[in-house]
Formats: sequence, C-alpha cells, structure tokens
Amino acid sequence: MAQPALSTAIDFALPPVLHNEQGEMRTVGVEIEFVGPSAEKTVQALQEALGGRLLEEDPHAFALKESAIGDLTVELDSRILHPGKQAGTQRGVLPKIAALFGFAASYLVPCELVTAPTPIDRLEELNRILAVLRRLGAKGTQDAPFYAFGLHFNPEIPRQDAATVTAFMKSFALLNPWLRREASPDTTRNLLGFADPFPAEYVRKIVEPDYGPDIAAFIDDYLAFNPTRNRDLDLLPLLHHFDEERVRNVLPNEKINGRPTFHYRLPDARVSDPGWSIAPDWNRWVCVERLAADREKLDAVGSAYLGFEGTEKSWANVVEQVIRT
Repeated sequence: MAQPALSTAIDFALPPVLHNEQGEMRTVGVEIEFVGPSAEKTVQALQEALGGRLLEEDPHAFALKESAIGDLTVELDSRILHPGKQAGTQRGVLPKIAALFGFAASYLVPCELVTAPTPIDRLEELNRILAVLRRLGAKGTQDAPFYAFGLHFNPEIPRQDAATVTAFMKSFALLNPWLRREASPDTTRNLLGFADPFPAEYVRKIVEPDYGPDIAAFIDDYLAFNPTRNRDLDLLPLLHHFDEERVRNVLPNEKINGRPTFHYRLPDARVSDPGWSIAPDWNRWVCVERLAADREKLDAVGSAYLGFEGTEKSWANVVEQVIRT
C-alpha cells in the first residue's frame, strides 16, 4: 500500500500576548516584494483565486477589497510612479509621464504586495498569496544578484506604553545576531543597507537592566542613534504614532506613516522557491515577543550580554540556548 505523502507545512507560532488593550485579537500586516508579473496582472490573479473587488488607483497601483483573506494592495514600489497619492498631481501631464515611466520601470522596480492588518491567529491564510505569485512566475531575492527584496511584518504592539516598546527593543537587540544568522539576509540587501542592525553603542545602552525610559526619552534616544528607516526593526512608524511632533522635529521629510505596529524588515522574500513560507520568519519574530514578555529573563540576558566578550557569532549561539529554554 502506498504511504501517504508527508506534509511539509510549517505551523505559525502564536505570541504570548494575543490580544491588544481593547481585548481584540492583535493583527499583523505583511509586505512582500517581487518582480516579474505586473501589479495589474498580479492583482487580477489574486482576485481570481481569492475573490473580492478590484480597484485601480493608477496604472501601477491596485487594491483588492474584501477578498477571502481580507484587503490587500499591489503596486510598483516607488512613490514617483503614483502621482495621485501626492497633493496637487491628480491632473495634467505628470500622471501620464509616471504611467509611461512605470511600464518601463516594472522590469527593474519591484512590486510590493501589502496585506491589511490580519488577525495573528489567521496568518497561515496569507501563504495562499505565495501560490498565486509562483504561478505567475514572480521572482524573489535569490533569483538575481541585484534583487534586494524583503519580507516585512508589521505586528501590532500589545500594549501602547513605554515599558512594552522598551522590552521589545531590548529583546530584539539581544536576539539580533541569532535572527540574522537564521534569516541569512541576501548579501545585496546587506550592502545596500535596507535593513541594517542597530549600532553597538545603542544596543549596550538599552539592554542595561535599569534602562526604563518614558516614551519621550525613549524616542529621543532612538532618534539620536537611528535617524533612519533602514533598520532591521524600524520603529519610526510606532514612534511617529506615539509622538509625531517629536519624530518630525528630527526627520521632517522622511516617509513615515504612524501606526501602532513594529516594522520588522530583516527577512528576504524568496517567492519563487516552492518550499518557501512566511512561517519560519514569523516564528523567529515570535521568539522576540516571548523574551520581551519575560522581563526577569530579559534583564538576565541583558546583563549577560554586557559582560560577554566573545564574537557576535558566539553570542548567537548563547541566545539560541536562551530561547530554547
């Protein structure tokens, strides 16, 4: 008798805190970058697979509303190609130029697929997107030396207070060498600096067990060391949500949309790999949440880090044991 095929599906881990302050299931938005099919062709295929209403925002930006997995958008990842999203450019020749440029750029500029906030306990449904992208021949990070494409998670913060954001920041900084080893981001992405690690001086400052600033002081410290979106954990959207004026005083022109979420942008988007799932990278993020929720262990790991004299590779081995206990 033939043996049944073994399932290779990877389960999505759940974080220790499932609900926000309103008692609702926390959500996470997902962003996937790729090249190959156009934004229009992609969203049409998604509509065929998932249902929903298709809306064209411009020739290179589309929305799919009320699909089987919720709302999502697909667009070329370049604001210059979407003039309707900027004030004063709805009419005239600029949209036509942008549209023509967009058709040429579609061969070089990645598309970005962005899901609406999805309940954390329904994340596995988003893997359905990957099957559609593969059928269309979408290419990911591994398919060419210059494809520096990312998979981004935007998990909702469980509590909107200084203690929570500080704990998450400490946990992420302490686990970062292990995260980078496991995720193994593409060399091109490292060279381009799209998801740089935090400066060592900042890490040593914040992992001190007695580091517990209020929101204002946390934001000031963060911006002093990280006046950029190009971090593997970009906190600017969250900090903008907490205190827009304080962030804008330092970064008046940076593209930041405030929201009560983290912006985890370290993983690669390997959409053409038939074995690729977003689950492993999500599960590594859950390790960050678990350590952040255990304040006693978090302080102990912070103290150990400050006294550690080995390499980052050795520290990755240390914290790997921590998260497995």
